[in-house]
Amino acid sequence: MFRVPMITLLLTAALAASAGLAGCADDSSVHHGGPPPQDPADYHGVPTDTRPPVMVPTAP
Repeated sequence: MFRVPMITLLLTAALAASAGLAGCADDSSVHHGGPPPQDPADYHGVPTDTRPPVMVPTAP
């Protein structure tokens, strides 16, 4: 029977796991089909006015 150092077994397992994950990471055969999502008709975007509201009414 072979005597293999523990570090060799760990490195082999890590290499096999990373190779398996790398094979799944860039699988171009999987497509998220359909058109991209569209905004609803009444959506006017994110408001860009970040100023706080005026607490004291201004004089006419």
